[in-house]
Amino acid sequence: MTINSPQLHPASTAARPLRLAILLAGICFVPANLPASPASDADALLAKMTLDEKIGQMVQVDSGALKDKADVQKYFLGSVLSGGNSDPADNRPETWLKLVEDFKAQALQTRLKIPLLYGIDAVHGHNNILGAVIFPHHVGLGAMHNPALVEKAERVTAEEVAGTGINWAFAPCIAVSRDIRWGRSYESFGPSTAEVAKNGAAGVKGFQGSHLGKNSVLACAKHFAGDGGTENGKDEGDTVCDEATFRKLYLAPYAAAIKAGAGSIMVSFSSWNGQKMHGNKYLLTDVLKGEMGFQGFLVSDWAAIDQLGPDYQSDIQTSINAGLDMVMIPAGPGEGHNYAEFIADLKALVAAGKVPEARINDATRRILTVKYQMGLFDRPATDPVLTQSIGSDAHRQVARECVRESLVLLKNSGHVLPLKKNLKHIAVVGQAAADLGIQCGGWTIDWQGKTGAVTTGGTTLLAAVKLAAGADTEVTFSADGRDLKGADVIIVAVGEQPYAEMKGDRQDLSLPAADAQLIAGAKSAGVPVVTVLYSGRPLVLGAALDQSDAFLAAWLPGTEGEGLADVLFGKSAPRGKLPRLWPADHGQLSVDHLTGQPLFPAGFGLTY
Repeated sequence: MTINSPQLHPASTAARPLRLAILLAGICFVPANLPASPASDADALLAKMTLDEKIGQMVQVDSGALKDKADVQKYFLGSVLSGGNSDPADNRPETWLKLVEDFKAQALQTRLKIPLLYGIDAVHGHNNILGAVIFPHHVGLGAMHNPALVEKAERVTAEEVAGTGINWAFAPCIAVSRDIRWGRSYESFGPSTAEVAKNGAAGVKGFQGSHLGKNSVLACAKHFAGDGGTENGKDEGDTVCDEATFRKLYLAPYAAAIKAGAGSIMVSFSSWNGQKMHGNKYLLTDVLKGEMGFQGFLVSDWAAIDQLGPDYQSDIQTSINAGLDMVMIPAGPGEGHNYAEFIADLKALVAAGKVPEARINDATRRILTVKYQMGLFDRPATDPVLTQSIGSDAHRQVARECVRESLVLLKNSGHVLPLKKNLKHIAVVGQAAADLGIQCGGWTIDWQGKTGAVTTGGTTLLAAVKLAAGADTEVTFSADGRDLKGADVIIVAVGEQPYAEMKGDRQDLSLPAADAQLIAGAKSAGVPVVTVLYSGRPLVLGAALDQSDAFLAAWLPGTEGEGLADVLFGKSAPRGKLPRLWPADHGQLSVDHLTGQPLFPAGFGLTY
């Protein structure tokens, strides 16, 4: 990574002689001028802080809720985030940079000048930003079975994040997705605990480097824990299992992330056996911080403590005493439970002895230690080279490599692929072929994603096929598949419409009827049919597989459609392998409750 981030605090790098303690004439001379450490720097600063300043560090507010940026200074806020729809008006990198730097400047006007952590969901690239490179979602990266390439992708993402002045990414997601009815399945590397652990650790290293330091964007492993195992794939639901199973399936990725140096972990909306994770002291404090040795800090999900009940003050008491260190608050004054209310309530709880000040000190110390580890107290300007590199060709080439490596070839009858060089006419059909929004999926500019043009740049499948086919091949396009006359081969692009959490939960995962009809219509043309499927999870294909001569699972590949063309035309052989089984029917949507034989087993994938 080439992030030009702050140098470590001067006290931590000065080389000073170590004077041994000696006993002379009854006087003990202790070592003096020892090099400081982030932890000792944090303790020294903590000793100077008022309760208001400590609590302020524990608060993270959505930028859209801060009607007055000066509230960062007024309330000593430790962090600001931009949620999925909290974008500046024109969304350009330079505008983002100014937005972030303005918030940071407010923090530096406080008495102790404690720098700000600014967070954002960068879950498949710097996905909120105009012109950023959008990578395949985690489900596609899981199909690569290549942690080194995952690390490389997240390193590019970190550079683009840093180019907007942001220093904290809410990624990687290390959910172990057991049931594809869950609408966040595409945010998971898959249902294999071991694979998620390897890829998650690689993602942490991509963001932070070999250790948390001046060249890091802070990673945030999420969502602790069990969010991918909820009953029936319900988002924010309940994971029901005994403790041995919970540990075996869902905790190992966090152990790997901690070993890789993750400085923050986000707590899940979900529950374990009916108990909300944000109030689970046993898992947050005893297991994660104690047994697993996590030294970083825990941040809540979006207003998640509000779900604990019976009232907001008790929500705060329960979650902070359970081990939560920082609370994400999306509301401003007059908008429901807000940061001013949180601060007042937490102060009252401390005064009443219901939240020990020792717990406040522990949370603040953890947050300050991470800030010192990252060298944030030296406060350099963002390197303009990083801002200029957002969406660069070099970055897009890494994403293109990820697309190539993630594609899984499920069928190739008669060796239709790779496409022959002497084709005169290729017919491309289906809205998805010319729709960058469908190609990218959710969490792309908008929280839920959207169809149509996406303001990130990039190349659709249709444009990539035209580039790869060459001047001697006619490439025609029809969204509804009506005009297929004279085609030598038909490429049909189908798939899920964009979605994200909450709205992505599905009980019926059949291929949409319109897509099935499009494939059937192409088959009736009497020439080879190559189907490309965009989806955040395997779909129940019905007759579509039989009606296709070749079938390519493309997942949600992002902006670099040329990676698709590289495989279709044989510039690269398909190397992806299924990270999970492909269901033959709706009895196989959960790997924990299977009936019958799958259409394809996990690990399947053809090549040339």
